Amino acid sequence: MFRLQRFSVAMLCVSAALVSGCGNPDSRTRNAQRDEKSADNKVLNLFIWADYLAPDTIASFEKLTGVKVRVSYFETNETLEARMLTGSSGFDVVVPTAPYFQRQIRSGAYLPLDKKQLPNLVNLDPTIMARVALNDPGNVHGVVYAWGTYGIGYNEKMVAEVLPNTALNSWRLIFDPTYAAKLAKCGINVLDAPAGVIRLVLKYLGKNPNAPSPQDLADAETVLHRIRPYIRTIDSSLGIEAMANGDICIDLGYNGDFVQARNRAKEAKNGIKINYVIPVEGSLLWFDMLAIPRDAPNVANAHLFINYLMNPQVIAHISGFIGNANANSAASPLLDPSIATDTIMYPSPDQQQRLFVQAEDSPEQARAITRIWQKFKTAQ
Repeated sequence: MFRLQRFSVAMLCVSAALVSGCGNPDSRTRNAQRDEKSADNKVLNLFIWADYLAPDTIASFEKLTGVKVRVSYFETNETLEARMLTGSSGFDVVVPTAPYFQRQIRSGAYLPLDKKQLPNLVNLDPTIMARVALNDPGNVHGVVYAWGTYGIGYNEKMVAEVLPNTALNSWRLIFDPTYAAKLAKCGINVLDAPAGVIRLVLKYLGKNPNAPSPQDLADAETVLHRIRPYIRTIDSSLGIEAMANGDICIDLGYNGDFVQARNRAKEAKNGIKINYVIPVEGSLLWFDMLAIPRDAPNVANAHLFINYLMNPQVIAHISGFIGNANANSAASPLLDPSIATDTIMYPSPDQQQRLFVQAEDSPEQARAITRIWQKFKTAQ
């Protein structure tokens, strides 16, 4: 891992009160019993994306609270959603992306947050929380952990060799087979995020990405079919290392992945220079949330952990590692200046004007997207 500027972790003052139950008295009794058990167990079960914490985040929390954290990882929102909608996941804190979170909330997958146990809520940027309220009305069930953009990360030297004198500012680099065929020589990866990537294809085509017609989706499918022979991998987890090592030259992914890849390449001193662009056609703004499953076995510890992550010093340190912006206004002065001014992490005003928020898919749209994506992945 690359070197990090270390922040001292301030001691947190967190309420030890039990979670207030919502609904009927039986619900409150069950929640109270769960909280008593969690206090005895001193355990927290976390389900999170890989490479999404600073190296010392868990150890510092365990030392501070005496709560043992057991971490599991997922690679796609679909994997997390299957666990949440099935129930009995065994997790206490999970990290869904906002539009998926919206559907899961409606399905009853999460407990409302007991905000009395989250004093660090006061640190959150109200503007960001208002935007994510599209997916979590009233911010009842979740807290923004990180936010960012979809875009194109590329190896400057490798891409220049196969596409000399080419403007690297459009989705056509990946979605136009003329360009994709040339870039295939040095390797293309595409994020395994069906709803997000198909929306980006729609945006590239000039369609409404959140309300496509059946013909719009058919057109997007045609684009994906035509570029499929030139896509080396469709994966959400390998992009960081593959870009840092020069194994691929271009990647459609999350902005934070390219911050990490850039920093790892610098640490390795391998001469690889990685850049990132939000294409001129526009791109997606994403939010990853902290939430508590409805059947979490350790509810009080879940609130304790969420509040810990909202401590400005803790989340500033995490942002420096994962390469994604946080929603904590009080953390901004604690960021290294090179991070605070990094437009890969914090888009410029001009870039922000080109960003849109992903709405929840209708059932029909979700089925169509799943079908299109499975054909794309299996090269049918």
